Amino acid sequence: MPRSRSLALVLAAVAFAAVPAADLATPASAQTDDALTRDLDAITTSPALAGADVGLVVRHADTGALVYSRESDERGQPASNGKLISSATALDILGPDHRFRTTVAATGPHRAGVLAGDLHLRGTGDPTMLAADYDALAARVAASGVEVVRGKLVADDTWFDAVRLGTGWAWDDEPYYYNAQISALTVSPDTDYDAGSIIVRVAPGAAGQPATVTTEPPTDYVTIANTAVTGPPGSASSVSVERQHGTNVIAVRGSVPAGGAAAREWSTVWEPTGLVTSLFRDALARHGVRVLGGTGTGTTPAGARVLGEHLSMPLSELLVPFMKLSNNMHAEILVKTVGRAVSGEGSWTAGLRAMTAKLGEWGVDPSAVSLRDGSGLSRMDQVSPDQLAALLLAARREPWFATWHDSLPVAGAADRMVGGTLRNRMRGTPAEGNVRAKTGSLTGVSALSGYVTTADGVPLVFAMISNDTLTSAKPFEDAVAIRLAGHARGQAPLAVGVAPEPAPDRGVECSWTKSC
Repeated sequence: MPRSRSLALVLAAVAFAAVPAADLATPASAQTDDALTRDLDAITTSPALAGADVGLVVRHADTGALVYSRESDERGQPASNGKLISSATALDILGPDHRFRTTVAATGPHRAGVLAGDLHLRGTGDPTMLAADYDALAARVAASGVEVVRGKLVADDTWFDAVRLGTGWAWDDEPYYYNAQISALTVSPDTDYDAGSIIVRVAPGAAGQPATVTTEPPTDYVTIANTAVTGPPGSASSVSVERQHGTNVIAVRGSVPAGGAAAREWSTVWEPTGLVTSLFRDALARHGVRVLGGTGTGTTPAGARVLGEHLSMPLSELLVPFMKLSNNMHAEILVKTVGRAVSGEGSWTAGLRAMTAKLGEWGVDPSAVSLRDGSGLSRMDQVSPDQLAALLLAARREPWFATWHDSLPVAGAADRMVGGTLRNRMRGTPAEGNVRAKTGSLTGVSALSGYVTTADGVPLVFAMISNDTLTSAKPFEDAVAIRLAGHARGQAPLAVGVAPEPAPDRGVECSWTKSC
């Protein structure tokens, strides 16, 4: 059957039928002939999803009573739905008021502006550190009276281990900012807090001349291999920016139109600690502090004198860019931070062990979940819709729930720090402004899990995971959410729209492209 016709059948089958709200609390087995069940069956078994593994569960949020289930106990790759786990457990273990601390400290005697020892820059993983924050720390060093450091500038990133990339991450994603390296000393180029990356700006010159390439923040830590040119006015931009694997050589190719806007692309760096050290050393020089020794790495001595410190925003605030924009690096930093808090070891192993144990307290069998990271980038993560629904239900009983709930993307809300990865979805439907849910996207994987209130005021939780898809499952996720949001007793049928052709599976979250 042609795909367009199969989706037309889904469109015809999915309608807002008059289903009494009380029926939502009955077991799925009692709903065999119920219109809601038939409609959800039609969506999840659409011929357009043939060959894919699709699991969906819907539960009453107040009672946990089962509303609908289809293969919901089958595990699959959750993609960024894994962030539901990392964010909730981080809130519970670290607390909403947790702040990351970055310090600069000195060892050795300090006389007449000369520090005879070393200067230590120590991080605890703060993903919100900007170049301006390191500049402010450098100013504090100068304000303390230090003009010359006879020793070294020592970068202390030992709060975390030295493992920079997660298990099961794709090597070909490594140059891109959503797959950055994890370090306890890191820097972000923007207030989305894309830790471990820089922005490469490609500006036009005169037509036929080379394009001008700069970085944000400015740094010579990377080498720009620029072959980009300026095209004719009105020509299409074809700029590509890609860091060569295992290096800090960034190749800039293509063309940018004369008189047009500069192109901007985000790129990871190889070894974020080195970038931070380079930026901080430059900042010290701007503030008149000369470091005579080289640059090294090591642990800050217990007796070092703190000359300045920077505290991040609380976790409750960081949760907004983290969850709305599905920031992978925030998730992984929190995993390692949890590990450090629970067992004194800032590693994925320690953090995931603590997070999995916390799931057990919320009714999820730890032995039935496989977590290899906190973001869902790993192809080795395995979670079922039932397990995510159990988390969604348990979270409602926690004191931090309102903070967590507010951090979830809101369907159809145009503000990117409200709608997040759902800002362009489900507009003009009963789900708009109603559904709060976490998205998830990898090639062949899609997920949507969260909260929705029916038109009758019945609160529901739902979790849908699709694996092995050849096309985007997002129109079907939207159809499920819209169908649930529009349910009302005595309401006349109202068709749920499914795109006439599913969008291609681009393999990344909307926010990861920075342009959608």
